[in-house]
Amino acid sequence: MPPIPAWMQRKRVTIPISVILLSMVAQVLSQAKEQSLLMQGSAAAKSDGTLPPQPVCPTPANPDPLLGARTRKPGRWVGTTPMAKNSPIVVMAGHADSQGMDSAGTPGFAVGMKRQAPMDARMRDELYWNLKVQAAVVRLGKARALKISAYNPPALTIRNNNHPKTNWSQARVRSAKGDYILEIHFDAYSPYGFGSGLIPALNRPLNTIDESLGKAFGRFPRLFRGGLGGPRRGIGILEIGMLEPPLEQKLRNPNTQRQTIDCLALRVVDALEKGVNQSPDEGGNGPQGSDPQTNSADG
Repeated sequence: MPPIPAWMQRKRVTIPISVILLSMVAQVLSQAKEQSLLMQGSAAAKSDGTLPPQPVCPTPANPDPLLGARTRKPGRWVGTTPMAKNSPIVVMAGHADSQGMDSAGTPGFAVGMKRQAPMDARMRDELYWNLKVQAAVVRLGKARALKISAYNPPALTIRNNNHPKTNWSQARVRSAKGDYILEIHFDAYSPYGFGSGLIPALNRPLNTIDESLGKAFGRFPRLFRGGLGGPRRGIGILEIGMLEPPLEQKLRNPNTQRQTIDCLALRVVDALEKGVNQSPDEGGNGPQGSDPQTNSADG
């Protein structure tokens, strides 16, 4: 309950209690109204499939007010293979099957450096936020009529990478069928992380969804760290941004968490929507100074 203003305390013998209570109620209602305005547009998609009002999100830039800086290890690849609008898109959460292992993901700055409690004791904070963004991307993508779905392994720890239910195994099978596999990640905090960007798949030609995500988030080299296991199995790894302030603070703050998750998801969905059923040259083709022939494993 808000404190009684000093002027009321000094004169409480002459101010009726009803006036004090009305003042307190007015303050609470005012705060609730401000919070409602801040969160306007963050509601879930309606049951009839129409889009919810979109939250007011920061305009993309580099460095980005929402994502932070783009990767400082930029790639030069360009995605040119067209993707049809009804192309199946499967969204995964990075590290969803490797908790308690060396590949569990980053704990984030708050846990790793500030020794704050994790968001969920069963998992690293990166997976916690990966799952939140994954769910929002699928929800908002379906509202945009994308052929989009989520895949989540049956257990948080599967020690055998070749188990048929791991992200890697599912990606290898689904990618071979032509599905576009996108895995959501948050990069490590400074100085260990690199920033936002897409690490594209290595087992197929790069396409217009890769290109659109690269424009929206940045591009890691295809052979980042010599070629990661996920991309070798058909996964496009999307590093949303480094899990550190101010992005991590906005995620952890209950007053801004839903707004931030929806804005991150909208950035992904906008890129996916632009990437399907689009000619590769629509809206520009790749980073400035890039060579269209770098649609290969060396860029």
